[in-house]
Amino acid sequence: MSKRTPFYDLHVKANAKLVDFAGWDMPLHYGSQLQEHHQVRQDAGMFDVSHMGVVDLHGEEVAAYLRHLLANNVDRLVQGKAMYTCMLNEHGGVIDDLIVYKIANDFYRLVVNAGTREKDLAWMKKQETGFTLDIVARVDLAILAVQGPQAVDKIKTLFKPEQAELIRQLKPFSFVDLQEWFVARTGYTGEDGYEIIFPAVQADSCWQALRSAGVMPCGLGARDTLRLEAGLNLYGSDMDESVTPLESNLDWTVMLEPRERRFIGREALEKQTQQGLNRRLVGLVLQGPGVIRNHQKVMIKDDGVGEITSGGYSPTLEKSIALARVPAQIGEQCFVEIRNKWVPANVIKPPFVRKGKKMF
Repeated sequence: MSKRTPFYDLHVKANAKLVDFAGWDMPLHYGSQLQEHHQVRQDAGMFDVSHMGVVDLHGEEVAAYLRHLLANNVDRLVQGKAMYTCMLNEHGGVIDDLIVYKIANDFYRLVVNAGTREKDLAWMKKQETGFTLDIVARVDLAILAVQGPQAVDKIKTLFKPEQAELIRQLKPFSFVDLQEWFVARTGYTGEDGYEIIFPAVQADSCWQALRSAGVMPCGLGARDTLRLEAGLNLYGSDMDESVTPLESNLDWTVMLEPRERRFIGREALEKQTQQGLNRRLVGLVLQGPGVIRNHQKVMIKDDGVGEITSGGYSPTLEKSIALARVPAQIGEQCFVEIRNKWVPANVIKPPFVRKGKKMF
């Protein structure tokens, strides 16, 4: 039997088309994926992301533990800030990508992907040898993402005026901890907005308040087209344990300085940096008819073959776009195999869309 989030009954009442996602019953859309996509680009939409995992880490040695566990360096964080990073295996492969929040010197919070929750927890517990800390999976919490240019204004319906002002003043990748409610200015759509973590028992009242403020519920379908336009990786498609962050357009999440920080996977990344990359992740914009789909072949003249990792139709650009892992020396054009035909595509550096604006 699939797992259900605290919002499940609300999805059913809203006539959502429910599908299995990583073992969870989740809404694909509520009638029109296209409308939900445009709603987020133009106004505000909300996504139930309670299937993702919240893991709280407590103890005096938490920071030292995270320096060892993560490819990015938590020493760069001050209280109230967050960072995006990857958790790697010994070979530099990506076990998961996640966000880490520094709540206090002895208290950090991680939000991990739904499909990797159990694997992540097992890996984290395996790596705690030699460190004194508590790792707590917070199954009592719900997560709601409110995204779009009007999210800043519409989210205030949930809070007292003084709290709403604190939230409005948040910068990207910062957060405020309001006792039981935790609000971060982060997201997965390329738009402004927030991710709210709060007690699951308050899911119904939070949902209804946002609906009354004109925030449209949105499903996994729009979430995927939005994140693809934003050039954001999807774990399991654009990266996994078989590739490193350097091969996944995530070199900016790896901190090799200071050299004495020996995080898991460091040696493999250092070796790859010294030898040079054989492949990398790029953006593609189709120049002919058709829609790019995952796993289609990419042909680069004289430079070999690549593969589509994420592909689809961009509602904002009204073109087909994709992320593709290709030979490192790719030029400005390639060809995608669609229904036994080679269709030309332009190679770009993601994102395709940022805050509603076309980037090329």
